[in-house]
Amino acid sequence: MPTLIPTAATGARSVPATMTVVDPARTLPPEEQERFLAGTELNGPFVADLLSDMLAHERCGAQLYRSVAQRTNNPVLEERYRHFGEETVEHVAALERLITELGGDPAYVSPAARATEKAGTALLESTFLLGGSVDLMTLELVMLDAVLLAEAKDHANWSCLAAMVEDLPGGQVREALDAAVDEIEVQEDEHLRWAQDTRCRMISLQATSSPATSRSMKAEDVIARIKNLLT
Repeated sequence: MPTLIPTAATGARSVPATMTVVDPARTLPPEEQERFLAGTELNGPFVADLLSDMLAHERCGAQLYRSVAQRTNNPVLEERYRHFGEETVEHVAALERLITELGGDPAYVSPAARATEKAGTALLESTFLLGGSVDLMTLELVMLDAVLLAEAKDHANWSCLAAMVEDLPGGQVREALDAAVDEIEVQEDEHLRWAQDTRCRMISLQATSSPATSRSMKAEDVIARIKNLLT
């Protein structure tokens, strides 16, 4: 089972920074950072931080999908959120395997990963903060917007990794990275395309629907309308 929330209890490690104090027992030694991908044409410490950052984003994405799947009132969206959420958990596991295969520590949380965790948490929180302040139709679109933003970075991450791999010489490192890209990039293409297309479809359907807005409808009528929106 992949780790979705890295903590000291799950073996998470990091490195101290200006305003970040790390328990010495949970600190990744500089010499271990330098050993990662040593002898290759890659900047090992940077790639370790990059993969940690990608892993953090996938973990945040899994939490986002789990949350919106539980809260949407549209069965079409719920099915997709659950399915893509399951695939995102598989992406977490694939990245953990890749980092391990390359000689790194999947429990390492880089400074970039900490920043990504903060951004991912804020994105998830944004789908809650307007609860009670906007109509249910708008809230559905807010949740889909969060998914679209998360998938945009996911897609960019894997596209960049794929481009980087093309410039590497053959060998174990390239083979490991190639395998991960081949497994995941096509799914990320689908995730982003679906989020973009579904958002446009929801906007178009609402823009061309009856002007009888949710302000004049009972809650159960609004929910019924949401359920039928994409079917």
